[in-house]
Amino acid sequence: MTHWLSIVVATPAHSKVAGALTYASEWPLTPGTLVRVPLGKREVLGVVWEVLPGSGDLPPAQARAVLGALGGLAPLPSTWRRLVGFTATYYQRSIGEVALAALPPQLRELSTVQLARRLKRPVATPPDTPDTTDLIALSPDQERAIAEFDADTRPALLFGTTGSGKTEVYLRAAAKVLADDPSAQVLVMVPEINLTPQLQARFEERFAHLGKAQVVALHSGLTPAQRLKSWLAAHAGQARLVLGTRMAIFASLPNLRLIVVDEEHDPSYKQQEGARYSARDLAVYRAMLESAAKDEHARGQFSDGPPLGKLAPPGGSAVREATSVGAISCRVLLGSATPSLESWQATVVGRYQRLTMSERIGGAEQQGSLPAIRLVDMNHQPKHSTIAPPLLEAISQRIARGEQSLIFLNRRGYAPVLACHDCGWKSECPHCSAYRVFHKIDCTLRCHHCGFTERVPRACPSCGNIDISPVGKGTERLEEHITELLAGVRGSDGEPLRIARIDADTTRLKGALEAQLASVHAGEVDVLVGTQMIAKGHDFRHITLVAAINPDAALFSSDFRAPERLFGLLMQAAGRAGRDAAHGETSEMWVQTFHPQHPLFAALKKHDYPAFAAQELKEREAAGMSPFGFSALVRAEAREQAVAQGFLNAAAEAAQSQQLPGHEAVTPYPAVPMTIQRVANIERAQMLVESPSRAALQRFLAAWQPVLHQTRQQGEFKSLIRWAIDVDPLAI
Repeated sequence: MTHWLSIVVATPAHSKVAGALTYASEWPLTPGTLVRVPLGKREVLGVVWEVLPGSGDLPPAQARAVLGALGGLAPLPSTWRRLVGFTATYYQRSIGEVALAALPPQLRELSTVQLARRLKRPVATPPDTPDTTDLIALSPDQERAIAEFDADTRPALLFGTTGSGKTEVYLRAAAKVLADDPSAQVLVMVPEINLTPQLQARFEERFAHLGKAQVVALHSGLTPAQRLKSWLAAHAGQARLVLGTRMAIFASLPNLRLIVVDEEHDPSYKQQEGARYSARDLAVYRAMLESAAKDEHARGQFSDGPPLGKLAPPGGSAVREATSVGAISCRVLLGSATPSLESWQATVVGRYQRLTMSERIGGAEQQGSLPAIRLVDMNHQPKHSTIAPPLLEAISQRIARGEQSLIFLNRRGYAPVLACHDCGWKSECPHCSAYRVFHKIDCTLRCHHCGFTERVPRACPSCGNIDISPVGKGTERLEEHITELLAGVRGSDGEPLRIARIDADTTRLKGALEAQLASVHAGEVDVLVGTQMIAKGHDFRHITLVAAINPDAALFSSDFRAPERLFGLLMQAAGRAGRDAAHGETSEMWVQTFHPQHPLFAALKKHDYPAFAAQELKEREAAGMSPFGFSALVRAEAREQAVAQGFLNAAAEAAQSQQLPGHEAVTPYPAVPMTIQRVANIERAQMLVESPSRAALQRFLAAWQPVLHQTRQQGEFKSLIRWAIDVDPLAI
């Protein structure tokens, strides 16, 4: 007997194959089963999406047959398929692209026999030892936050100042879930790979009684074999705790009961290529799906149903509906000292629960206070000084007392550009509309956009002048400059200055970051220089001074989110100082600025995020910007800028002339070049599409997809390389 199946395979969004394909099978297969199927001349991995009553419009004789199923592997849960279906619909991508990208790469390559071998490997059994963990005493803020979280059912935002003990709240929430249900699973997400090891160590230590094998990591830094092993443990329900970056939101977790999103404001949760999803928003949505499915099962009304329906967007009415359905069986806990304005506004209107922890561990009576903010008006400092003399003196005093200082500048390399002051030549990238950065350590000019690298020329390529020099400063040059300025300073032990730099250049080798962080924690570093990767999430116990060298650029950026990102970064950086209560009273955050009267700095000095958020939200509401308005960016790439812009403008005109659904509430703006207009000899353009209604924008984008495909087929646009839609973009 022939069984007809709807199967999704990996197809890019811009291809004409955007949905599931129909295949014939001699075996009855359950939705969620992983199968091998032919696609063109290739054999690929696919996921059974639905069982069909027949072949539909496809003549049975033309149907291709399923080659085989990956035996021994349980089908992917219905909630996972619904999550993937929603992601594809909301973010305007093909369902196969999202589904297959969510699976471990090695799973797509293994044969049935190879997979069977992996599944036969012995699984570590948890030890019989009971939980004998000595729990630390909770602060009043922590006790209140945990009690309020347990008493509510809504998505929760843990608004806790840096050093207030948010991680302990995560640990207690996870412990309760795991203790209440022996099969329950918990997903804990962090924004960056470099924050995963330290959090994993905390969880492994706390849940040692479960066995180390039951705490697994999922992120792109793992080898393919490691990633597959973690994924299989999660899928089988053997891993009780999964820690990972944004990709972990698609982990197959059949018994998911709690999702924690640490540093929920971080832009790293937004995917910037392929399906541009927000893992934070999907975490809220997934919790709703899991709860709704458990409730349907409890009522005996569960229907596997097609998961391709148009579901409500993250944080929208679907979340409100979910919180009113029976007992919530999966909760989501977002945490941050500087929440995203979208999440903050959700607490203002009552859609999310807000849990507040305003005191650092130790409390004011034990000097566990936040660092004092000191603004340095660079208008009154010596001209061209990189580090103001008062700041330099403060750093010297810290070194003499045996304390550590952290100096961050969000620009790696030695200098952002190399220039000739005779003819005006600058180190432009021949393939991009950007400058190549000078890296002194290996004497190269490197483009941070396309990767094009050359040795530094001995003389100006334009006029032959040998006096070419760096302009501006990156972390490499800042490290060198501080070393020169503090050459005569000695530590409390009489030893010379010990300075370290942590950025993407110094942490390329495996294990380099861990080794450098260990040196900082061991007190082997006096001054730590780096980019934003050291300014958040790390628990440095001996740092008492943090300095931001050049934060002004974000104050006047054309990107409306720039002030929010800057405020969050500075607050997070300030949180690295004085985390040891013994140094809390003397810790400081120095900010060098030419605009000390800016309102952002007024809120920063008071550590007053609510005041900053209220002002920003007021301005955004007046301008109809997120979270009060909704937008998408359509990007196009071509060899010529005119083709990229022409394609976008033509598609917009066609959409308006055809009066697509939702067009009356949608405003497409004329296409413009992107900020970095050319990358790797590819011209890039974008078009902003806005609407006061999320539903109207979604209807419009869905109906616009065929129009975009048709427009690309026109003669003048056939040279277009690619186009893509970015829903809820982070940067405009």
